[in-house]
Amino acid sequence: MTAFTKTILFTDTDGRAKFREESVALTQGTPQAALSPLMPCEGYQWRRSPVGFRSTFHCTGSPQWLFVLGGQMEIGLQDGSSRLFSPGDHFYSADTLPEGATFDPTIHGHWSRQVGPEPLVTLFVRG
Repeated sequence: MTAFTKTILFTDTDGRAKFREESVALTQGTPQAALSPLMPCEGYQWRRSPVGFRSTFHCTGSPQWLFVLGGQMEIGLQDGSSRLFSPGDHFYSADTLPEGATFDPTIHGHWSRQVGPEPLVTLFVRG
């Protein structure tokens, strides 16, 4: 059986954003074109961020896929670690604010920034 690796940005039990990976079985299609089961989505948005863009710490409002289409994107976490995503890379952003919590930029969320000489072009697919 073939599988797809799903990178997930999530909120752990300590309220901090972390990355983990899960396997998604590709159980449909053919050996030449293995497919996952169809997954629902609510809609999508395009985003273009200029060279030099950097956000402050924030949480994801609603879980969504993020696909990097152009440029490079770095995601930084509270523990000082970061990951770089290039065109063709993607992750599932689900680091929402824990229920009942008030946002604290020293605990919650992640930051993102554009890296390199090209503007950052991303596609968000909510679902």
